[in-house]
Amino acid sequence: MPTLAVLAGIVLVVLVLAQVWTEVLWYRQLGYSQVLWTQWGTRAGLFVLGFLAMGGAVYASMTYAYRARPVYAPSDPEQANLDQYREAIEPLRRLVGIVGPLVLGLFAAGAAASQWETVQLFLHRSAVGTTDPQYGLDLGFYFFTLPLLRFVVSFVLAVAILAAIVAVATHYLYGGLRIGGPAGQPRMTRAARAQLFSIGAVVMVAVAANYWLDRYSILMKNSQGAKFAGASYTDVTAVIPAKAILAIAALVVAAAFVVAAVRGNWRLPALGVGAMVVAAVAIGGIYPAIVQRFTVQPNQQDAESQYIQRNIDATSTAYGLNNIETTEYDAKVTAQAGQLREDADTTASIRLLDPSIVSPSFKQLQQIRGFYSFPDTLSVDRYDVGNQSRDTVIAVRELDQSGLSSAQQNWVNQTTVYTHGFGVVAAYGNTVTTRGAPAFWEGGIPSTGSMGSYEPRVYFGQSSPAYSIVGGPDGTTGWELDYPTDSNGGAANTRFPTQTVSAGPSIGSLWNKLLYAIKFGDEQILFSDRVNADSQILYDRDPAARVQKVAPYLTLDGRVYPAVVDGRIKWIVDGYTTTDEYPYSASESLDSATTDSLTQTSATVTALQPQTVNYIRNSVKATVDAYDGSVQLYTWDADDPILKAWSQVFPGSVKPMSQISGDLMSHLRYPEDLFKVQRTLLAKYHVQDAAQFFSGNDFWQLPADPVHTGAPVAQPPYYLTLRMPTQDSATFSLMSTFIPSGSTAREVLTGYVAVDADAGSTAGQKSPDYGKIRLLELPRDSTVPGPGQASANFINDSTISQQLNLLEQASSTVRRGNLLTLPVGGGLLYVQPVYVQASSGTTFPSLQRVLVSFGDQTGFAATLSEALDQVFQGDSGAKTGDTSNVPTVTPSPEATPTPTPSPSGTATPTPSGTASPAPSPTSSDALAQAKADLASALADANQAIKDGQTALANNDFAAYGDAQKRLDSAIQRATDAQNRIG
Repeated sequence: MPTLAVLAGIVLVVLVLAQVWTEVLWYRQLGYSQVLWTQWGTRAGLFVLGFLAMGGAVYASMTYAYRARPVYAPSDPEQANLDQYREAIEPLRRLVGIVGPLVLGLFAAGAAASQWETVQLFLHRSAVGTTDPQYGLDLGFYFFTLPLLRFVVSFVLAVAILAAIVAVATHYLYGGLRIGGPAGQPRMTRAARAQLFSIGAVVMVAVAANYWLDRYSILMKNSQGAKFAGASYTDVTAVIPAKAILAIAALVVAAAFVVAAVRGNWRLPALGVGAMVVAAVAIGGIYPAIVQRFTVQPNQQDAESQYIQRNIDATSTAYGLNNIETTEYDAKVTAQAGQLREDADTTASIRLLDPSIVSPSFKQLQQIRGFYSFPDTLSVDRYDVGNQSRDTVIAVRELDQSGLSSAQQNWVNQTTVYTHGFGVVAAYGNTVTTRGAPAFWEGGIPSTGSMGSYEPRVYFGQSSPAYSIVGGPDGTTGWELDYPTDSNGGAANTRFPTQTVSAGPSIGSLWNKLLYAIKFGDEQILFSDRVNADSQILYDRDPAARVQKVAPYLTLDGRVYPAVVDGRIKWIVDGYTTTDEYPYSASESLDSATTDSLTQTSATVTALQPQTVNYIRNSVKATVDAYDGSVQLYTWDADDPILKAWSQVFPGSVKPMSQISGDLMSHLRYPEDLFKVQRTLLAKYHVQDAAQFFSGNDFWQLPADPVHTGAPVAQPPYYLTLRMPTQDSATFSLMSTFIPSGSTAREVLTGYVAVDADAGSTAGQKSPDYGKIRLLELPRDSTVPGPGQASANFINDSTISQQLNLLEQASSTVRRGNLLTLPVGGGLLYVQPVYVQASSGTTFPSLQRVLVSFGDQTGFAATLSEALDQVFQGDSGAKTGDTSNVPTVTPSPEATPTPTPSPSGTATPTPSGTASPAPSPTSSDALAQAKADLASALADANQAIKDGQTALANNDFAAYGDAQKRLDSAIQRATDAQNRIG
């Protein structure tokens, strides 16, 4: 048995080390050992303190009560009934006396250890420099001190109550406490009285502390259904004084417990507790209700005005909304020729490529092999291409081992051969090729294009395998697949240079092999010859996961995006510091505020984790090197007090902004999730006047995404280059729109917001305009359609809907892309790309049409230029990008929509040069012939779509052009047949 016990102990230790020591190796290799040891050390210290405090107090209380029991149990009926319980528990008394405190101590220890962040922030606290409007205390008290005080008081109260419970139970069981005395009065021994009343005094002191701290916590009150956050008139004039009175009363009762413990009169603390209960009801409940009912409600707007203004000011500051540039924008709704001339730069940059739709096109045209993949939602960035800044849709060609054939799926291949992806693919955002496909300016394997030279291998990414083992003996060619070729046996291989580059912990020693074999449950690690002295093991490879492990105090943005920076592929991650302890600031649920149609449908773009905050800062920009996995954290908001504290907790882990290179700076952007949270708050807090805020008649809401199917969900914000009316030139921005709150009538636009998302390109210094939020407020009688109404206008247009329906009937899929909104021409322009793909065979979307609307006027054409000309009467005055790269495959002349005035004077696209609709059929034979013609035309259109996509996949542009001509002809025949049917 001893031998088995020793063996079992050894096995247990090795199993634990397989999880614990491998973490040490991971952090050590990455250079963040301090983060791990600080976190573990703090947790361990708090665990021990929590265990000793709870376990020790409960054990001491139980032990003292037992030792102080009467030598002879009282001889009364009550005690006689307890004899059987005493006899039953006696054999287990020692075990219970140890196990009970041990179990309670472990629970308390776990709760204490979970507060390691609270403790570290308190230990490294500093003044914020801003005071709250009620007490005049520095905000650092609320950020760092109050959370710890509340935890300590709650913990002490829990310890005291549990100690009291076990003391009462023990005294009662062994006769120190009897309930059935004369007239039902309890009787206690002197020892029992001293112990129980002493514990009672501790409980009352903790209750008093809780009441006192409530006076500060009430400034963070966010009651459901309340008009504003923070302390109200009733709270300030009634509740806060009541809390102070109750705190003093609790201290008086605690003193009564102490007196009773000495003098033996239990009536005094009993009366005190009773009086406190009455006071809590009367002073803490009834009095505030009276004030609310008879003082506040008859004059609520005036009474609450001061406190609403506190809420507005605090919320604006806490969420970075205090420097918004607001402009009254009387948007035009009627389009005129040449109206867009002043906004030519903006219209030239309109992004036609929808990153949430074109991923299949990237896969079909750039995937190369099935074991490579692109995310379902691509990223938008900007690059200098040909000495011109261009909006770019970019994706990393990552490894996807699920694309390996069954014969290829074995341990050697999946662990040592297929270890990394290769290169990035980049396409212009505002132009496409003549065939409607993305216009790639960087792609292929090996990578070619305008990106320049960079390290293309992607060992760390969002779809990397759970683990890979890389490296080999120096001088060998290596067995890791770079990419397939037509020579060298069909593969270009590489060897990760583990002798000079560290990307993961070494796995060369037998001990490390054993630990990792246990960790990953894979004995092959122990026995494979490919695991050698030069090998490194790569795991925890997701960029967001790596950043989260080295910066556990950050809340990370739901989107990780790639950029080619200084010759390396970098994953960029935005990190937020948050708190829910900002006085008077409105609370916001991060997961609710950041959920939109994109997070509902994308596997790689997610909402923030559930968390309620009332302060948020984008304090850190992080990068993860796709080649070696190195993580760099950079200070982005040096004034953030929470980041200052964490920088002292982990000194040196966050680098100063001065170390950000100019190349990296040029790809940093304003984060989406922060903007989502801000726009959610802005729907209310654009109202800065307390009286108007109270009425709530000018509150807004986010429009639902009109192209999202299923339950309505918010439209996501979009990155694009635009010029706001107050800007001198167009800049890379993030935009969103607003509609009236609770609107059930026609959806109109009430606001348009954009933030300057371009950080500039100066090393160590972000652009002065970065993060500048500009808000356009439309008149209350605005008739500018909102996104939902603009989308409905497209659908309701007879010409547009007819052609879209015909394409759908042709067994193809029509997908309308992101509906972009731009402030141009003195109004607001909507632009939406339309993609078509075959429903079977080779399927991927190609841009075939562009929808445009201005006011209630709509355009629908093969190119953006043509669509704008339809709306702006043939003279938009705008340049729309490199016309050599816009789609040139257009409908035949007789099918090209041109604007004709509608009876209301609105320009609506109708077929130009098309014969008038034929009269309704007068015979069944004519109707049958028309239906047959329609079916034949749709079949031809479907076949043309399939042929076109097959030709495009094969790079047969001549065949593709022929297919497009057949498609246009088929659509025209289908339109004629539909008109004959009526």
